[in-house]
Amino acid sequence: MRFRNFSFGSVEIDASTYEHDIVIDRGQVRERDKKPSKKLRHAFGHTPLSLLEEIPWKCRQLVIGTGAHGQLPVTPEVRHEAERRKVELVILPTSEAIAVLNRRPRETNAILHLSC
Repeated sequence: MRFRNFSFGSVEIDASTYEHDIVIDRGQVRERDKKPSKKLRHAFGHTPLSLLEEIPWKCRQLVIGTGAHGQLPVTPEVRHEAERRKVELVILPTSEAIAVLNRRPRETNAILHLSC
């Protein structure tokens, strides 16, 4: 996978442009379903990434892009679950997360927030 042209609200992966948050699970791209986490918005001021979502745990490393300005909160439960599963979490603003992914780390999945 080759990531290019990230800007607020969109990213190009290979020949496709995505304009919504995405999940990369073992080379497959799908839209992030953040609806289950919306009920936690009041506690975080933003819809967080939580265990209520389908997280791609089958990896050694999970890269989380927290948005153009790094505003996506990650719940403590996600961090604990990663530790329990022995999955290394890399949590960075999305442009930096994309730079990590462009180095093509093995056994790495990702969740990328494309806006704020």
